[in-house]
Amino acid sequence: MARVAAIVVAAGHGVRAGGDLPKQFRRLGGDTLLQRALSTFTGVSAVSLVQPVIRPDDLALVRTLTDGMDILPPVSGGATRQASVRAGLEALEPREPDIVLVHDAARPFATSELIARAIAAAEKTGAAIPGLPVTDTVKRIDQTGTIETTLDRNSIRLVQTPQAFAFPALLKAHRRAVTHGRDDFTDDAALVEWAGMKVSVFEGEPGNIKLTTPDDFARAEAIQGALLGDVRTGSGFDVHAFGPGDHVTLGGIRIPCADRSAMARRVVRPVSFFRGRSRASPRWSYCASRSHDRLRVPTHIRASRYNAREHRKNRAYRHRARRRESDDQRKARLHRPG
Repeated sequence: MARVAAIVVAAGHGVRAGGDLPKQFRRLGGDTLLQRALSTFTGVSAVSLVQPVIRPDDLALVRTLTDGMDILPPVSGGATRQASVRAGLEALEPREPDIVLVHDAARPFATSELIARAIAAAEKTGAAIPGLPVTDTVKRIDQTGTIETTLDRNSIRLVQTPQAFAFPALLKAHRRAVTHGRDDFTDDAALVEWAGMKVSVFEGEPGNIKLTTPDDFARAEAIQGALLGDVRTGSGFDVHAFGPGDHVTLGGIRIPCADRSAMARRVVRPVSFFRGRSRASPRWSYCASRSHDRLRVPTHIRASRYNAREHRKNRAYRHRARRRESDDQRKARLHRPG
């Protein structure tokens, strides 16, 4: 079985995407583009080596983002994409992979199926790239914007990554380009074509878009939302007795207290659970917890604190108790503050 490596190129500045950080560190669905791209390859069993290529200034950030990932140590890229890919190839040479996949970190939606097709195509032809047919009419224009000719769209493909190659052949082509002073190739397919290799095209994926501009990120957010499918929400409650300790954690927030009884008397204002309702809201009131201390809870969920059987039992107990209380006791209860 062929030994497969993947190079994920993330050494660009990404200025066209806007923002304070390079686009490979912008978040999409909670993860950065770099994290998503690396995870795509680490999740494919056929890929045994994943080599990120980054800017030297981003090393500390990348180490933080990739902590725990099964990847090789990042290597520094060059001034061009071609130089960055070559740096990744040189780093992989001691490990002697048979096939190498070259992928842009700016394409976060590549799937395992696309990667499998890339590997199969490279095993068959030695050099293969994913492509999509063109559905629009394509014109060639001159420098003044005047149309020169209409191209046959049936013979045109929109090229994507990951691009797949026999590792020795791609490394040799990159070294040859350096010898000839060529550093202007926009992708690896163009470089190996120049070196005399034939490159085949396999089926790409429409969703495997490259994020370059703010509009691309807006489109990616829409795709991410569509991938979530049918989203439903719900609410509930949980009851636990207080135990030893100096704090409780509610909603991920650590709330310190001197002792357990002090915590029970503390008034807690939920933030996200109840849509940030103010403590002064009329829909909030006190109710008794199982430890008979008071916690503030929303009126509209107060009845759900007990199950139906407990609720009926407690209601009957209160009814009997009130029948036995004196008028003075009743007045004191009704006028009790809180």
